[in-house]
Amino acid sequence: MDSMKTKQTVINVLIQIIMIIVSITMLVPFLWMVLTAFKTVTEATSVNPFVIFPKEWRTDAFKEVIRNMNFLLLYKNTLLMIFFRVLCAVLTATMAGYAFGRLKFKGRDFCFSLVLLQMMVPGQIFITPQYLMVSKMGMLNTIFALVFPGMVTAFGTFLLRQGYMGLPNDLEEAARLDGCNIGQTFLYIMAPLTRSSMVALGIFTAVFAFKDLMWPMIVNTDKDMLVLSSALAKMQGQYSSKFPELMAASLIACIPMIILYMIFQKQFIEGIATSGGKL
Repeated sequence: MDSMKTKQTVINVLIQIIMIIVSITMLVPFLWMVLTAFKTVTEATSVNPFVIFPKEWRTDAFKEVIRNMNFLLLYKNTLLMIFFRVLCAVLTATMAGYAFGRLKFKGRDFCFSLVLLQMMVPGQIFITPQYLMVSKMGMLNTIFALVFPGMVTAFGTFLLRQGYMGLPNDLEEAARLDGCNIGQTFLYIMAPLTRSSMVALGIFTAVFAFKDLMWPMIVNTDKDMLVLSSALAKMQGQYSSKFPELMAASLIACIPMIILYMIFQKQFIEGIATSGGKL
């Protein structure tokens, strides 16, 4: 018995050590970004692997990027894109998830298989038709152009469908006996019970929108309509780059997501745990 406890203790210790090593490994890029932001260009491009900490903690890179980049405008465009993508994704996924999860209609399984097919296909395939649609509508260089690909989400539809399928049938039967129609049952009974799934979808959508780079660079070329990701990409020079300024701008750009994670940390972790999704 003692040997079994000792063996289990050793296994737990090994698991903890592995988790700590993996956590440190994942933190290294972020820590490197922070340290590089305070270095000079020479220190940042040094081939000496032991030049980890800057000799002198300088804030010149931060002053330079704040002077050259309109972060208030970039924050506004990015937050508007995130807000409307989250709003549209939650609304459409909630209704579609309820239809696929609780209603019975002809062609339901076939339509849902098309949703799953969209999840399996690389998103880059849809860039050309989506761009042509936005261009034909005359909506290039607008917030609508940034929001357009995220108005409907296959992942969100699947996530909400699973949430609705996990609810007992007795709820709908009780609502029907009380005289509720389909719309009332959905709005007042079923939808509130999937609030955790909606929050998880909102957080996932916000993170995906914040990380989106290719689409904002394609549809919004006007400097006044750039978002944080595309503005950072344009800092990358063809022949040389000022890495301290690039890292400083990246650090400033991370502030909204850090605040979002601090506020919704519990829901963020629960969303990953319950949905089985990954970022």
